[in-house]
Amino acid sequence: MEHWKQTIEAGNARYHAGDLIEAREHYLRALAQAQLLFTLWPDADEAVAAVVVSSHNLADLHVRLDQAAISAGYLCAVHERLLRTQADPQLPPALRAAALRHSNRTYAELLAFARRHGDPPRVRGLLDRAPAAGPAPARPSALPALRHRPGGPSHGP
Repeated sequence: MEHWKQTIEAGNARYHAGDLIEAREHYLRALAQAQLLFTLWPDADEAVAAVVVSSHNLADLHVRLDQAAISAGYLCAVHERLLRTQADPQLPPALRAAALRHSNRTYAELLAFARRHGDPPRVRGLLDRAPAAGPAPARPSALPALRHRPGGPSHGP
């Protein structure tokens, strides 16, 4: 977890310094780490949040690079991953529940993307599926704070 967090923070620093290519490399490494450890992370909510934060940071970066189609790909991929996770009976219940909670956030990001940039077929297909109604939103954690906002300051350290 600590290595992932350091990688995301390094990416955020590069992003805010305007070095978007280097930021992208850090975010890609963070996403790879989060995906590799997805089912192994001791805290299921942190595991899901790490994949979501990494994916959303990449999506934000590609919007800033005027590459909305690539951004949409990251947003769709993470939402689809959470939908598959929550539906997979072979996965631990805590991971499935965390995926359900975080899918509300990924759905909201897809909706915001569609409002700003249009809705290509893959985005539209996911938006046409009703967001899963489930437990309360994901419990607060330090991980979403590591998500930067496009054009704004990082909410992370």
